[in-house]
Amino acid sequence: MKYHALMTADKGLNTPHTNPCRLLEFGFLKLAAGETYSGESGEREVLAVLLGGRADFDVNGKCFEKIGGRPNVFNGKPYSVYIPAKSRFTVTGASAVEIALPSAPSDLEIEPYVIAPSQVANGVWGAANFKRYYHQILTLASQPELPVRRLIVGETFTPSGNWSTYPPHKHQVDDLPREAYHEEMYFFKVNPGDGFGICHYYNEEGEEENFTIRDNSIHMMPRGYHTVVSAPGYTTYYLWFLAGNQRVQGAVDDPQVGWVNKTVAMLKELGH
Repeated sequence: MKYHALMTADKGLNTPHTNPCRLLEFGFLKLAAGETYSGESGEREVLAVLLGGRADFDVNGKCFEKIGGRPNVFNGKPYSVYIPAKSRFTVTGASAVEIALPSAPSDLEIEPYVIAPSQVANGVWGAANFKRYYHQILTLASQPELPVRRLIVGETFTPSGNWSTYPPHKHQVDDLPREAYHEEMYFFKVNPGDGFGICHYYNEEGEEENFTIRDNSIHMMPRGYHTVVSAPGYTTYYLWFLAGNQRVQGAVDDPQVGWVNKTVAMLKELGH
């Protein structure tokens, strides 16, 4: 089974042509200034993450104007709009705008809300050539006060030549605190845009694949181990989003290479 796809980037709503996940779905919305998209969330919660540009949102009659501001994902923290289940919503481009729309099943009936850049936690994971930078947009660890049923959302930036999501890990069974069942997807951007990275995926059933990360590609992971590397000269970005039975996270490293994590403290002490 293929767990990746290169998505279209046409105006309007773009979706993957296949989806092996049971809970997660994804849409990539691209609008020019003044263009409008309307939809319904149904029995799902949606987090609209502004990748670049500004947009006006009307969610069940509640208006949020000129949300966004960063020109692209490589310049600043995002604005996001939480769209609850059973909502009708309209998005209008206040400028040319790109918006990610990850979603998951929900029965939570609440008001929509905005997550501002000031609410987005940031930091560094790893060290040396597996150092990467993150934004936590909607996670239990960084935003426990925000109401949400299943979605866990953030961003990772992997510098030129570096590895990310390393050591490879999985999160496919509920066995807390060791491991939590979560499906996951990565939606990629590359800077400069003609560049690439590589994603390595494998699972305990013997499936294994390497695929080339391009701008607007997506990796869909209902299970299995995964890791990413950026080609020299290029930075890769991915929006990561998860959904499971609860929002407590727990991941298990591949036991063959998990020892690498034990070197992080030493490498940081040495200035790496």
